[in-house]
Amino acid sequence: MFSYIYFFFVMLASFESSIAVYQQRDYMKFSDVAQIFNKIEIISSRLEITNLLSELLKKSNPQEAKIIAYFSLGELNPPYVGTKFNFAEKNAIKVITKILNISEQEIKERYKEIGDLGSILEHGSWRISSNLSVEQVYDRLIEIEQISGTGSQDLKQEKVFQLLKDLDPVSAKYIIRILTATLRLGFSDMTLIDAFSWMIKGDKSLRKEIEEQYNLCADIGLVAYNAKMYGEKRIEKRQIKVGIPVRPAAAERLPSAQDVIDKIGKCIAQPKLDGFRLQVHLDKTGEKPVVKFFSRNLIDMSYMFPDLVEEVLKIDAKELICEGEAVAYDINTGSFVPFQETVKRKRKHGIEDAITELPLKLFLFDLLYLNGKSTLNSTQIERREKLENLFKNYQPDDIHVIQQKEINNASELENYLLENIQAGLEGVVVKKLDSIYQAGKRNFNWIKLKREVAGHLNDTIDCVILGYYHGTGKRAQFGIGAFLVGIYNKEKDIFQTIAKVGTGMTDEEWIDLKKRCDKIKDLIQPTNTICDKNLSPDVWTYPEIVCTIRADEITLSPAHTAGKTEKNLGFALRFPRFINYRPDKSATESTTIHEVQEMYDLQYKK
Repeated sequence: MFSYIYFFFVMLASFESSIAVYQQRDYMKFSDVAQIFNKIEIISSRLEITNLLSELLKKSNPQEAKIIAYFSLGELNPPYVGTKFNFAEKNAIKVITKILNISEQEIKERYKEIGDLGSILEHGSWRISSNLSVEQVYDRLIEIEQISGTGSQDLKQEKVFQLLKDLDPVSAKYIIRILTATLRLGFSDMTLIDAFSWMIKGDKSLRKEIEEQYNLCADIGLVAYNAKMYGEKRIEKRQIKVGIPVRPAAAERLPSAQDVIDKIGKCIAQPKLDGFRLQVHLDKTGEKPVVKFFSRNLIDMSYMFPDLVEEVLKIDAKELICEGEAVAYDINTGSFVPFQETVKRKRKHGIEDAITELPLKLFLFDLLYLNGKSTLNSTQIERREKLENLFKNYQPDDIHVIQQKEINNASELENYLLENIQAGLEGVVVKKLDSIYQAGKRNFNWIKLKREVAGHLNDTIDCVILGYYHGTGKRAQFGIGAFLVGIYNKEKDIFQTIAKVGTGMTDEEWIDLKKRCDKIKDLIQPTNTICDKNLSPDVWTYPEIVCTIRADEITLSPAHTAGKTEKNLGFALRFPRFINYRPDKSATESTTIHEVQEMYDLQYKK
């Protein structure tokens, strides 16, 4: 009997000791994160930002590192899950009014003056400090995000009020920005990847390995967790998994069929369609089969394509990840419609009407995973064969394996290009026969070849809108007369200007553009936007809106900052004109400096 009592007290003491150790564990406070964000907000040097992030991550545990990675991009989840608070500005204003005990009218006036609800909170004085941990704040934000149904807005307001009251004003500033999707610290996931390397190694030598891991899971939080948990010893390529999108491969450019053949030799060519690039995931291993469609920028767009789900379910595979292009077509003529028509399918309401008005065909062009095995390291020929085999006994109406042609010489490629142009397409994609699928990479395994247009520049450029200028003359009534666009510099994680655009839009489109820009306007120049002071727009916008610009040629300019260095002039677009928006692309997926440099070199090559 004594032995049992003794054992009981020994176990009790051990348990109490464990609790004491657990309670004494040094958790990171959210206020510590907020203070670092506060420093980053006024810094334009990417190296300084990276250093601050890496030092912060060094002090975190793996779960905290994961949360900090999400928080720093204004998210709670990876992009394929998404973060949707549905917490509008008017709700935020009501909460701030209650916290600061001043009128809504005064809050609105301050907001109009400084353009940021978070900064209004920052100057409050309801609490000097806060002990809420990073994980506690994250859990409470998750709880707020999940509130739905009748009375949800009132309940959200109360939960947000309680959370902000438990935080100091600086911390509250960043929470309200996360809730209203206006965090905008001025860096992207690429800076975080550098910070992970600095955290582990003290330099950026691990960037390539960490980015490869990120390319296969598209979850910056998970990458942060692994980097913190395992360090350098366990940085390894993550196996792809159905339901988690892979960052897509991209194609390089060359100016002529002969250049393509000189570069990669014998190859295959496929029509270049202008639609939604989709990554299709199929999983029949559970009780209920699941089909997911992810966009080019890794957003779950499954709600857009209910008409394709039944077709995908018929594919003879237990597990599948494949890529394709979804294109809307005219039901009367059977011809494809322009991209700006296809993009009208991007809606959450009225899907049934959209299906009727804009039916889709999905053309599959690659296979990434099949029945428990990755095919990324299989050759282009091997992947194609496996993809075709899936459809030997199944010929759906609206899903097809894209046609392709084996190419032996430049003459064959030139003829095939002309065939596709005559069919109303913009060109072809040429693929190296023995190439593997390199997730998240742009290289000469795939090459875009397009038709020639007037002028020297044979391609369009996807630019990011950085601000706009007040209109004069007729456009004075619109409040906008031109807009500034830039491109992404991945190496520096910044946006650099390349053109001032004033043509290509109707009156209605100018009015619509101003509304779009005003939703994301910034009273000061964003720290990740590099612009010559003589080109500064009247209204700055945070770099989010991607649009396609056509120009006659790329020239060198002392004014624009795209590619500009101490020794080199920047790039500019001659006679730029607006073509359309690219809602399927994020700002960091806009045309890069590297691509513009290539296009500049190629445009005069015959």
